[in-house]
Amino acid sequence: MLDRFLAWAHGRMPTRERLARHRLVAPLAARPELWRFTRRTVPRGVAVGLFVGIFLMVPGLQVIGAALLCLPFRANVPIAALTTFVSIPPTVVFVFLPAAASIGNRFGYHADIAAITAMAERGASGAEWLAWIGSDAAPALALGLTLLAVAAAIMGHVVASRIWRWRVMARRRQRLRPRIDA
Repeated sequence: MLDRFLAWAHGRMPTRERLARHRLVAPLAARPELWRFTRRTVPRGVAVGLFVGIFLMVPGLQVIGAALLCLPFRANVPIAALTTFVSIPPTVVFVFLPAAASIGNRFGYHADIAAITAMAERGASGAEWLAWIGSDAAPALALGLTLLAVAAAIMGHVVASRIWRWRVMARRRQRLRPRIDA
């Protein structure tokens, strides 16, 4: 199952050649350290991808935004691009927007959470969503999405670091285990 997922993800990750053709992202292709899978770059890539994927809710710009944000943080570009896909439409409508509105409401702003579910259930158009976001919900969502994105980035970095360490230790134990020849 994991192998199938990795093969699927590998086919959809941006390549250095494809990014080299894009004038805004071309500096990424010239920096090989952004493409290496190391114990430092992978957790950074996860953190960058989660932050951009949650905070920047514009589907076409998420991968490009994550790739550009990898430059100052020296993060892994393919991992950052892949983790932006955490914000697929069901997670945005049913997880991130209600959570962001709830967080924003706790800080004194007002965003009607019931309106989110009602609009999602009736299949509201993009114009209706923009009108709702442009109303008094905007400050609550901006603050909520920022805090949610920062928290997800921190947790993603910690979890990715722990998984990386666990895998390295498991390989080391396997390598050092005495071999019994039968």
